[in-house]
Amino acid sequence: MQTLLPLAERVAARLIARKETIAVAESSTGGLIAAALLSVPGASAYFVGGAVVYTVASRAALLGIAKADMEGMRAATEAYAALIAGRVRERHGTVWGLSETGATGPSGNRYGDPAGHSCMAVAGPVNRTITLETGSADRQANMRAFARRALEHLEQALGG
Repeated sequence: MQTLLPLAERVAARLIARKETIAVAESSTGGLIAAALLSVPGASAYFVGGAVVYTVASRAALLGIAKADMEGMRAATEAYAALIAGRVRERHGTVWGLSETGATGPSGNRYGDPAGHSCMAVAGPVNRTITLETGSADRQANMRAFARRALEHLEQALGG
């Protein structure tokens, strides 16, 4: 978590200065993104909420994404990351939505993505998606790497 703090502080400072809000939907990071953003004093000025969306059941319950919304799409893709970033933003009424979905390891996911694969998206005034491939099967290291890259992705979207 300590390595994420300087990045979270920069993101927080930008959001506070702009009086903008964010909501987060994350999967394989297990809440690390939200935890980093919430560790910054004054987080209530910009952080509205978020969810660890780890299963089909949680996707439906927390984001209201039905089977029909997933037609022709699968999890752990940039298209899916964009969908959940947009949906968490919409459901929380925030300026920004940030999402992450992937396969941390030690093995790949059921869709054939290898361990170390993650897709991230930012939804808001700027919409962007990226894919990260760490090449590692180390679950905890991947969780940290995915969270760091998602925050970097957000920082870039904010103009950093």
